[in-house]
Amino acid sequence: MQTDAGEDGRSKPMEFFNYKGVKFAKHMIFSEENLHFVENEFQVLDDDIYNVTYPKSGTTWMIEILSLICSNGDVAKAKIKTVPNYTRCPWYESTIGMKQIETLTPPRILTSHLPCHIFAKSFFTSNAKIIYTIRNPKDIIVSWYHYGKISLLLQCPEDFEEHLDCFLKGDFLYGSWFDHVWGWIQMKSSKNFFFITYEELQQDLRGSVMRICDFLGKKLDEAAIDSVLENTSFNIMKDNKMANYSYAGKSAVDLSKGSFMRKGISGDWKNQFTVAQSERFDRIYREKMKNFPVKFNWDEDGTEENPGSVTHTS
Repeated sequence: MQTDAGEDGRSKPMEFFNYKGVKFAKHMIFSEENLHFVENEFQVLDDDIYNVTYPKSGTTWMIEILSLICSNGDVAKAKIKTVPNYTRCPWYESTIGMKQIETLTPPRILTSHLPCHIFAKSFFTSNAKIIYTIRNPKDIIVSWYHYGKISLLLQCPEDFEEHLDCFLKGDFLYGSWFDHVWGWIQMKSSKNFFFITYEELQQDLRGSVMRICDFLGKKLDEAAIDSVLENTSFNIMKDNKMANYSYAGKSAVDLSKGSFMRKGISGDWKNQFTVAQSERFDRIYREKMKNFPVKFNWDEDGTEENPGSVTHTS
C-alpha cells in the first residue's frame, strides 16, 4: 500500500489507533481526522466504482481487472504498464490516496479495505457501484503472514500461532474479517453491490469477468475480454512492475526477502496450518459465521475441490 518513509528513506514501523472499533495505522497513511472526513464528508460520484476487499483477498487482482474492463481491454488506456496500481486506483481512505484522487478524472476506480459501517455515507445515496471480493480466510491468514515478512510498514508476529491468534481476535489492520464480511454482505440485495469470491475468479476468470462487465454495464467484445484475461493472469501481474510493488522500491516492501505476489493460489493454508490450528479455526469460524446468508465451499470442511462454489441461502 502507501508508504511512510523516514529521513533515511526507509519506512518506519507503524503505530496504530482505533477508529470506531477498527484498527488503523498512523503516520502518512491514516489519521482519525481523515477517516472522519472520508466517512462523513467525502463526495462519492455516481459513476465511481469501488474495489472493496478485506486485505489479502485479491485486491491487486481486481484493480487490474477493473482497470482493463473500464478501458475495453486497451492496455495503454488502462495504464497498467505505466502507472502504479495504487495511483491508478488509490485507497480513498488514506491521506495519500485522497491526494491521488484529486488527479483522477471520472469515472474513477477507487480501492478500499474499509468496513461497511465507516464507508463513505454518501455512497449509500448514490448510484456508484461496489465490487466486494471475499476469500477463504485461512488463505488470507497465510497470505498476510508471508506479506508481514517483507513489509516495511507493518509489525507482524513472526510466530504463526501468534499471528493466527491476532486474526481470530480481530487484532488486524482493518479489524475483524468476520465483522468485515458480515457488514458488507448486508448489501448483497442492493443493485449497486456485487460480490464475488477469489476462488470464483480462479476457477472461471472468463465467466467472472463477464459477470463483472454485466454488473458495470460494460459490453466488451471477445478480443477485449481476451485482453483482460491475458493481462490479469498471475504470471503477467507478478512480472508487472506497476502491479508487483517493485516500483515502490524499499519504501513499502523489501522484495529481497520475498515476493509481493507470492503464489496466487487457493488452498495454500494446508501448507501452513497444523491439524490442531485448522480445527481450532474451524470451531471459531462455525460459531461466528452461523446463519451467514451465503454458503461457501470452505464452510463444510475447508477443501478446495470446487473452489468457486457459492450458495445464496436467503
